[in-house]
Amino acid sequence: MVVPPTPENLERAAQIIRNGGLVAFPTETVYGLGANALDAMAVAKIFEAKERPSFDPLIVHVSDREMLQRVVREVPALAEQLIARFWPGPLTLVLPKSELVPEIVTAGLPTVAVRMPAHPVAQALIRQAGVPVAAPSANPFGYLSPTRAEHVERMLGERVDLILDGGRTEFGVESTIVLLAEKPVVLRYGAVALEALEQVVGEVALQVEEREKPLVPGQLPQHYAPHTPIRIAAPEDIPPPQRKRAGYLAFREVPKGFKVVKVLSPTGNLLEAAAHLFEALHQLDRLGLEAIYAEPIPEVGLGRAIMDRLRRASTKPLNPTLPT
Repeated sequence: MVVPPTPENLERAAQIIRNGGLVAFPTETVYGLGANALDAMAVAKIFEAKERPSFDPLIVHVSDREMLQRVVREVPALAEQLIARFWPGPLTLVLPKSELVPEIVTAGLPTVAVRMPAHPVAQALIRQAGVPVAAPSANPFGYLSPTRAEHVERMLGERVDLILDGGRTEFGVESTIVLLAEKPVVLRYGAVALEALEQVVGEVALQVEEREKPLVPGQLPQHYAPHTPIRIAAPEDIPPPQRKRAGYLAFREVPKGFKVVKVLSPTGNLLEAAAHLFEALHQLDRLGLEAIYAEPIPEVGLGRAIMDRLRRASTKPLNPTLPT
């Protein structure tokens, strides 16, 4: 059931979380599928609803510092700097987990990925539930992330006890994930750009490569994928006969000859492009196309996160009659 985030519905959603149920809710990145992070049985429902493998850890969402202290053993000085600058917001920190966090949340790892979302609905839900909320994206495992409540309803339907409709999400790509070691290590590109991180803590390391057993969400080789096969290619590299049967995800300008085209940002704004990415792919995926081609995005700022999502989405084989 999709409902607006009225005070009554927020209390209803909080009660569902406290009672071990599932609530889909908006964050500033994408919609999350939330359960009580301290209740192993409730968290197991997330994996069942998403058909997500148990080796893929979840992110825990908190509403304040007191709740953070319940799920982690310590907060290093580097983490404090990042928290001061980016929380609440789309930055996830990987920290040593407390004994309160069930192993199912962290896939048996000694660390937990945690963030404080900025979206007022997410904040209100967690605060009223009174417990940290484990919440991956509210979609079937490996498929496109949801940026609207209708995406969640279409993909998960009655697997979710309640869906809070907060409109389209702001950033449209998931949070950046950082491991706190001798220096910060970026494990997943996301809505906080590398340049912004480096302004706070100096040089950061990168470990965003694909992993068969991920340290954090979003590291598997295939992820964020539509049902329609997708490939990254400039328009001039796609023969005209193939364009007639395919869709194109363009960055700024509409190329000629494709069956349908979605433009991410006519002005070349990377924030706008990221916000529109998954919604455009949802729209293209429902048109029965033979393939979707995506224009390469400049890999600066949020462009890194966009290209990361597109690369992980482009592992499905194309129709053999189409160019690879």
